[in-house]
Amino acid sequence: MTPTDRKYTKTHEWVRMEGDTIVVGITDFAQQALGDITFVDRPAVGKRLEQGRECGVIESVKAASDIYAPVSGEVAATNAELEGNPGLINQDPYNKGWILKLKGVLANQLDGLLNAAAYDKSTAGT
Repeated sequence: MTPTDRKYTKTHEWVRMEGDTIVVGITDFAQQALGDITFVDRPAVGKRLEQGRECGVIESVKAASDIYAPVSGEVAATNAELEGNPGLINQDPYNKGWILKLKGVLANQLDGLLNAAAYDKSTAGT
């Protein structure tokens, strides 16, 4: 079941508010489509990301897939555990498998993102 405590993009990223930062990851749907994840290219801390622009790459045994910034902001942290264990995204995409944290995000950017029900509807039958 898709967690209802966050917002989603049509490109299969999720965002969750955590204090004054936004935590970003990919959805369970996306990790299942990718298969066994072998590498995650994360943006550098301090880098400014623009909403909708590529900000990283996830490689799997099946393919490589771009990660898109769901909102604009500055990278405050990345999940260093993914370097040695990128499979965390397969095991726990909504918690331990987070990819990056952003700061300086305007709250109104979240308004255009999907809630869990709308995201599930967008992936139904695919």
